[in-house]
Amino acid sequence: MNAKTMPTKTKPRRSRPATFESLRQEIASQHARFSDRLRLIAEFALEHPTEMALGTVAEVAHRAKVQPSAIVRFAHAIGYSGFTEMQQVFRAQLVDNVVPSYKERITRMRRDGGFDAPNKPGSVLARFATEGIVSLESLQDRVNEKDLARAIDILASARNIYVLGLGGSFPVAAHLTYVLRKSGRRVVMLDGLGSAILDQGLQATPQDALVAISFNTYNPDTAHFFPEIAALGVPAISITDSLLSPIVAGATVVFEIPDMPEPSLRTMVAPMCLAQTLAVGLTLTSG
Repeated sequence: MNAKTMPTKTKPRRSRPATFESLRQEIASQHARFSDRLRLIAEFALEHPTEMALGTVAEVAHRAKVQPSAIVRFAHAIGYSGFTEMQQVFRAQLVDNVVPSYKERITRMRRDGGFDAPNKPGSVLARFATEGIVSLESLQDRVNEKDLARAIDILASARNIYVLGLGGSFPVAAHLTYVLRKSGRRVVMLDGLGSAILDQGLQATPQDALVAISFNTYNPDTAHFFPEIAALGVPAISITDSLLSPIVAGATVVFEIPDMPEPSLRTMVAPMCLAQTLAVGLTLTSG
């Protein structure tokens, strides 16, 4: 058989994600390997699933600030034949999930005039109170019983509980540490005092547990130290806002809490509620 008659080998096609959750997981797993442009599309897709479900290729490309051809390349990279096939998964999720997303509900309130007179303190209070309520509703929608039970089991069997939350996440970490200590748990708060955070964290073993809290924009020290501690085999619980967060890879349980539309106005109501749930749930479970 000469070169002209040699059969050509076709590259096997990637298995395409059949569900929205498997699609999200596939995007998250490939995110670090994507080019800069595909990475932008990945982030847009996870943050704006409704627009991915309803928009044309041109509309999605315009919103994501990329060329339409890049959207098609992104679909191919995930395992689909094209944008239309990938879009069907987003549309199926939109039909199944009749509860509006956190950001969609906030956008609707703005459109309907729910945030008038932003220069008045009372209006500012109303805005934060309203967004706090919506964030708590979204928390209930997103967090499932299985993940809560698994996280509490990890904490219950831990010899020591390490808590990592720096920058804007520090209040949540501090409160979680306080409640856990009040319940008689041995807690090490990795607060970075004396530049000893890594020395403290490297004392953790697989018999311990790590709870990490971080939201966009992610604290660089949290992003740096989390994988080093998780690499020690320490069961890790992450509280964050996206599957693309730097504290997702290596975590045993991930709680994904949507962020406020403007990072400068981020509310910690939902993360604080989740932290209290874990701490009090641990106490009730342990008797």
